[in-house]
Amino acid sequence: MMKRVKSVDELIKFKEAALVKIKERQIGDKTTIVVNMGTCGIAAGARDVMMAIIDEIEKRNISDVIITQAGCAGMCEHEPMLEVIKPCSPQVIYTRLNKEKARRIVIDHVINGRVVEEYALMQQA
Repeated sequence: MMKRVKSVDELIKFKEAALVKIKERQIGDKTTIVVNMGTCGIAAGARDVMMAIIDEIEKRNISDVIITQAGCAGMCEHEPMLEVIKPCSPQVIYTRLNKEKARRIVIDHVINGRVVEEYALMQQA
C-alpha cells in the first residue's frame, strides 16, 4: 500500500528518491540513443534519422549502444530530435537533424566522446 504524503518536505524526499532510482537504471556501461518518434518527429524526418543511426552502428559493429525511441518532447519546431546518454557524461539533446547529422553524432559523440555543439540544444548533468 502506498504511503500518503503529508507535507511538501515528504514530497520533495519522495521525488529525490525516485530520481536516484531512475539514474541508477540509466547508469551502466552502455550508451543509449533515444530518438523522438512522435508524429511531429516522424513528419520532420525522424524515421530517416533512426535508420541512419541503426545503419551506422551496425556498419561499425558497435555492440555497446542501445537505440530506443520516445514520443513527442513538446518541442515540435526542433524535430527531428535525439538524446545521447553516455555513462558518467552529461545527457545531450540534439535537434533539427537529418541522416548526415545523425551519422556525425554517432561518429563524433557516441564513438569519440565529442559533443557536436552545433546540433546540441542542451546538455543535462
